[in-house]
Amino acid sequence: MSARTKARTRALEVLFEAEQRSMSPLESLRSRREKTDQVINPYTMDLVEGVIAKQEQIDEFLGTYSQGWALDRMPAVDRIILRIGSWELLYNEEIPDKVAISEAVELAKALSTDESPAFVNGLLSRLHQLKDSLLA
Repeated sequence: MSARTKARTRALEVLFEAEQRSMSPLESLRSRREKTDQVINPYTMDLVEGVIAKQEQIDEFLGTYSQGWALDRMPAVDRIILRIGSWELLYNEEIPDKVAISEAVELAKALSTDESPAFVNGLLSRLHQLKDSLLA
C-alpha cells in the first residue's frame, strides 16, 4: 500500500470519527497525536484540511449530482470517501483525476458495501465530466 493510499485511509478515519463524535476533524487529529504514537502523514493533513476548507461546495456538488441520494441519507463512510475523492479530483492538481477516482473506489471496496464502489465511481465520474463547469 502506497503512502498516499495509507494517508487517504487515515484521513477517512479522522473525518469519520469527527463526524460520528460531532467534533472538529482537527480536534480528532490532535487527539490521535496526543493519545497514540501514530505518525500523521503530511498528505493526511492536506486531505483533512482540504475537505474541511471545501466541504460546503463539495457537499453541494455531491447533493446535486448523486441522483436520488440526499447527502444525509448516504452511508457515512461513502459520504466521506466521496468528499475525499471530490477534493482530490476538483482541488488537488497533484493527483491525476483518474487516480483520485480509482483511489476512492478502492476505499469503497475495502471499507463499505458491495454497491458502494459503483456508486462512488459513478458520482465521481460525473463530477469529472463536469469539472470545468463546476470550477468556472
